[in-house]
Amino acid sequence: MGKFFFWILKLFGWKIDSHTPVGIDKAVVVVGPHTSNWDFVIGKIAFAHYGVNAKFLIKKDLFFFPLGFILKAMGGVPVDRKKNNNITEQAVNYFKTNEKCFMVFTPEGTRGYQPNWKKGFYYIAQSADVPIYIAYIDYKRKTGGFHSLFIPTGNVDADIKYIKNILSEYTGKVPENGIRKEETM
Repeated sequence: MGKFFFWILKLFGWKIDSHTPVGIDKAVVVVGPHTSNWDFVIGKIAFAHYGVNAKFLIKKDLFFFPLGFILKAMGGVPVDRKKNNNITEQAVNYFKTNEKCFMVFTPEGTRGYQPNWKKGFYYIAQSADVPIYIAYIDYKRKTGGFHSLFIPTGNVDADIKYIKNILSEYTGKVPENGIRKEETM
């Protein structure tokens, strides 16, 4: 099925970057810029092409019949967002209990312009002791994929600036909602 969808992407002029996540079984994946719901569709096809079973966190309340089966099949991991639960801890436990795990985050937290990223992805990577894969989607060049592997240094603000700097080179479907170069300085 993945090959069929990959063919569809090619039909519309899209290319998937050949840089693949070889030798890594667990990582937090940061994807940007995130400016459209189409990012999810294109991303799922790209992950299928790479043979990566990408996971994403989604509130537990949505895992009811039959939607729950669909969300799990798509890579959804239920998390309890009630106020006394620690989502970071839930995600770290998921990493600990699975031999392979690529957990995907769009740190903008919205498809609109957002200069202040949510830092949960970073703390999850640190606590789970896994690297961060930087992945991108570029509507201008109609390409997307894995850019590079990044090991958190512990300096969250500097590391996020570094990641933003890389992702600011790419254009989202709605360019004005993407990462701006001045955020990386």
